[in-house]
Amino acid sequence: MTTTNQPHALTSIQYTRTRTASVAPEVMRERRLVMGLKNDPHANVFRLLRSNVLMQLREKNWTSIAVVAPTAECGKTFITANLGIALAMEVNQTVLIVDADLRNPQVGWYFGLDVEKGLLDYLQTDVRVEDLLVNPGFDRLVVLPGKHTTSVSSEMISLPKMTSLVDELKTRYQSRIVLFDLPPLLTSDDALLFMPHFDAALLVIEDGKTTPDEVRQSLTILDQTNLVGTVLNKSKGAVLPQYKQTLG
Repeated sequence: MTTTNQPHALTSIQYTRTRTASVAPEVMRERRLVMGLKNDPHANVFRLLRSNVLMQLREKNWTSIAVVAPTAECGKTFITANLGIALAMEVNQTVLIVDADLRNPQVGWYFGLDVEKGLLDYLQTDVRVEDLLVNPGFDRLVVLPGKHTTSVSSEMISLPKMTSLVDELKTRYQSRIVLFDLPPLLTSDDALLFMPHFDAALLVIEDGKTTPDEVRQSLTILDQTNLVGTVLNKSKGAVLPQYKQTLG
């Protein structure tokens, strides 16, 4: 895929084969989809994150980011969902969120989607990926959700079918940004195995829970890829995450 520093605005997207399902406002409030709520002051956090991420993507000609965390419940999927909406609101690109957490898929829950089949079904059966994609009611945003779980997720990630799918998703449309929601870094080797599939990573850590040693271990794993930044989630004294640029 080729991108430019000044892409054309993509203001009109018509979904003909992709299922559309709008997220109810009460669901967005309950599940903290702040980017979908009108005039929510906390959305500014994700606008700042979007600006920093886009600056690096366009400078380096990157098109895909993995959102990762050291351990479970740091809030990586919460960050993925809101960042995806924020990126889609910037009309110069479309956005695809892929729930690649085959151990605990949660992207569909955040968008209130009624998911019958997901990424694992595609890998294990003959279901078409086109039948899995959903537009959750936000312009220029599409979700490839997860549904079922597996204890052999690393084997699924290593399948040639997964490699072919990711290549297709990343190159089918120009000006598309792909966000991958991955399993925690320190609980499996899934993210490490998936590393060849994305250009850069965003690390989410939880204030008061993620230890310095867990951060060091995570950074060691991510040393093999590009790090666009870190997000300090559940920060004490703050309702929503703080964004911190990581240098180097």
